[in-house]
Amino acid sequence: MKEFWDERYSAEEYVYGELPNDYLKEKLALLTPSTILFPAEGEGRNAVYAAMHNWTVSAFDLSSVAKIKAEQLATKKKVNIDYSIASFENTHYPKASFDAIALIYAHLPNEIRRKSHQQLVDLLAVGGTLIIEGFSKTHAENQKTNPRAGGPKEVDMLYDLDELKADFPNFEFIEAEEKAVELNEGEYHKGKANVVRLFAKKKL
Repeated sequence: MKEFWDERYSAEEYVYGELPNDYLKEKLALLTPSTILFPAEGEGRNAVYAAMHNWTVSAFDLSSVAKIKAEQLATKKKVNIDYSIASFENTHYPKASFDAIALIYAHLPNEIRRKSHQQLVDLLAVGGTLIIEGFSKTHAENQKTNPRAGGPKEVDMLYDLDELKADFPNFEFIEAEEKAVELNEGEYHKGKANVVRLFAKKKL
């Protein structure tokens, strides 16, 4: 996977654009800036946006190319982000060290998804906020007709809303929905998309 993402991010342009995800932008506007973690953050568009709005930002990704581009974007926008090269399995943040975690198109194979999500739960403080947007299993139909629709080609890596909610049992779900949206995020998230969205608070 590292090789795949290094190659994708090797393009001069930002392949998912430099602007933040719309859902993330909408939800951050409801929160008081504090500490936030962006797993699988790629080229940094969301992390940099949060830093521009007074969040203390940490992020990680497998790709060293992504890290370089994220830090270049942070420099361009005159903000600081703490960006590590890591997988979900080998992060080393202290428990309960974040007040928010944002998973934006951070798709994982079924066999490691639940465990990885639980590891992230441990990093979130009680009362902390979880923000998720990712492609739903029904998005596979969009992929058949639009090669730039985005998302994993393996259906088991796409989200099922009920399965995703079950990964976070001790959360209050303020919002949990599947909906159709129009994406315009760089070259690889373009056109109609079926997405799952969660906005939730950690209770325990």
